[in-house]
Amino acid sequence: MTAASVIDLLDLDRADTEALLAGWGLKPFHGRNLFKWIHKHGVDDFDAMTDLSRALRERLAQETRIGIPRMVAEQPSADGTVKWVLELADGQRVETVHIPEDKRRTLCVSSQVGCALDCRFCATARQGFNRNLTTAEIIGQVWFASRRLGRMPTNVVMMGMGEPLANFDAVVKAMGMMQDDFGYMLAKQRVTLSTSGVVPNIHRLAQVSDVSLAVSLHAPDNALRDQLVPINRKYPLEELIPACRAYLRGDRRRRITWEYVMLDGVNDSDRHAKSLIRLLEGTPSKVNLIPFNPFPGSGFGTSPPERVEAFRLRLLRSGLVTTTRKTRGDEIAAACGQLVGRVQDRSRRTLPVSLQQH
Repeated sequence: MTAASVIDLLDLDRADTEALLAGWGLKPFHGRNLFKWIHKHGVDDFDAMTDLSRALRERLAQETRIGIPRMVAEQPSADGTVKWVLELADGQRVETVHIPEDKRRTLCVSSQVGCALDCRFCATARQGFNRNLTTAEIIGQVWFASRRLGRMPTNVVMMGMGEPLANFDAVVKAMGMMQDDFGYMLAKQRVTLSTSGVVPNIHRLAQVSDVSLAVSLHAPDNALRDQLVPINRKYPLEELIPACRAYLRGDRRRRITWEYVMLDGVNDSDRHAKSLIRLLEGTPSKVNLIPFNPFPGSGFGTSPPERVEAFRLRLLRSGLVTTTRKTRGDEIAAACGQLVGRVQDRSRRTLPVSLQQH
C-alpha cells in the first residue's frame, strides 16, 4: 500500500468513520468507538484501543494513520500563554496558541497556510498564501493541544493564520468534530469563527452551523474599511451587516462579536466611535477593542491606552457591550498579530509568516 492510499483518520468525522468501518463489514458502533478513542481520549496507538478487535486494530495499522502535526517549537509565556510551531506533512508550518484565563482554556487555531486577503495591519498578508489546511490539519491542532496539555480546551477560536470562510468545507467539518459528543464536546457558543467578511459564506455557514461568529471590522465606514480590509471592496458594509444579522436567526440571546484593532490616529477618534454606534444600531453586538501589536514595516502605531478607554466608554454609553482585549504572550511573540509560522512558496523558498489577527 502506498503512502498516498493510507487514510488519515483525522480527516474523518464520526459519520465518515462509521461509514469506513461499515465498508469493512462492521457495525456503526465500531466507528463511534474508534472516533471516541482518537478524539475524546486522545489515543493514537491502535494497540491501546482495547475494545476494538485485534483483527480491526491490525487492519487500521495497515490501512490508516492518525496524522498528528509535528511540534517544532514550544514557547511558554510568563502569563501562561503557550505558543506551538507545528509542522505539517509537506513542511509548511503553522502556529497554535493556548491562552489560559481563570477557568477558560482557549485555543487559537489556524485554517490556512498564509492568507490572501491582504489586510494592511496584518503581517500574514505581507508573506502571501500557499494553501488551505485539510480537516485533519485543523483538528490535528486541537488534538495536539489537548494531548500536550493533558486536558481539552474549553473554547476554540478560528482566529489564527488565514481566513476560515475561504476554506469553508474543511473548517465546517473540523468545527463539527469539535462539537461532537464523542469528540471534544464543545458547545456551540464555545467555538468561534472569525471572518474578515466573506459574505456569501456567512450565509452558507448559517445553513450548516451555529457556532459563534466574530467579524474583523476595524472601521465604521466603507471608505476607511476599503483601505484596511480590502475584501470590503467586494463585500461592503451594506452587505456585511445584514448577513451578520441574518446569521443570528432572530435569536436575541446571541450576539455578533465585532473585532476592532485600535490604530493610532486612524480609526480611534470620537468621530469613529459615533460612526460605529450608528453602524451597529439594531444588531445584537459585542465590540472587542484590540490593542494593535506593531510589526516591522506595518506603518501603524498603537492607540494610547487613554484613547482606547475613551473609545470604549463612548460605546458603552450608547448601550454597546464593549471590552478591551488584554494583550497576552507578547514577550514570546504570541500576541495578536505577532505569531510566526512558515510559508513555502511553489519554488520552496522559505518565508516567515505572522498569524493574522482578525
